Amino acid sequence: MARRKLIYEGKAKILYEGPEPGTVVQYFKDDATAFNAEKKDVIEGKGVLNNRLSEFFMSGLNQIGVPTHFIRRLNMREQLVRSVEIIPLEVVVRNVAAGSLSKRLGIEEGTQLPRPIIEFYYKDDSLGDPLVTEEHIIAFGWAVQQDLDDMVALALRVNDFLSGVMLGVGIRLVDFKIEIGRVWDNDFQRLIVADEISPDSCRLWDIATGRKLDKDVFRRDLGDLADAYTEVARRLGVMPKSGGGTTGPKLVH
Repeated sequence: MARRKLIYEGKAKILYEGPEPGTVVQYFKDDATAFNAEKKDVIEGKGVLNNRLSEFFMSGLNQIGVPTHFIRRLNMREQLVRSVEIIPLEVVVRNVAAGSLSKRLGIEEGTQLPRPIIEFYYKDDSLGDPLVTEEHIIAFGWAVQQDLDDMVALALRVNDFLSGVMLGVGIRLVDFKIEIGRVWDNDFQRLIVADEISPDSCRLWDIATGRKLDKDVFRRDLGDLADAYTEVARRLGVMPKSGGGTTGPKLVH
């Protein structure tokens, strides 16, 4: 890794210059952070799990025509992705009240929302990634109205896909966060799903028991984070069950 050009190191991933023009190598770290990195730990194997799970979700989205930056997995911790210009917004889709929404509006956690709610947060760790409105986004030039319309459409398609996949393995998709980037095909700009989709960026609850299978396990000291992520991977067939064989979607190679 020392010979590769480092582009960026974040809390959970490192980006290196890719082997071909317009590509980036995305490396998944074992670091776990919460509360804007105020709480930190290293969870052995977390990066491997998130690499495989993000590959599974991004590949699935590509197959149904939702464009993503994912090209292929390179090894247990790395994947090759398209280089994109990230829009400085986190796009959050909420199906069930939880986390900051419950605190902000006094809605009991676990309340089913009347429809998926999409929120935008400005990507700035020093500010704590504040919630922003479409008015802010357009006024400050982070995106234009057409971008926002496209981002909402992409987010809802991702929500439909993830909700269905999770429901099929007994998991409730409470909410999730995606990032979206711009790419150019000749002079034509497109928006595509970028960054990652993993239990780091989703809230996932077991439908039968309510057990949390996402980063809230770490945030709230609810048990072993690696066990929770491994359970998600096992149910999706990304990791084989002990005793051989898989259930649900097929093993991703």
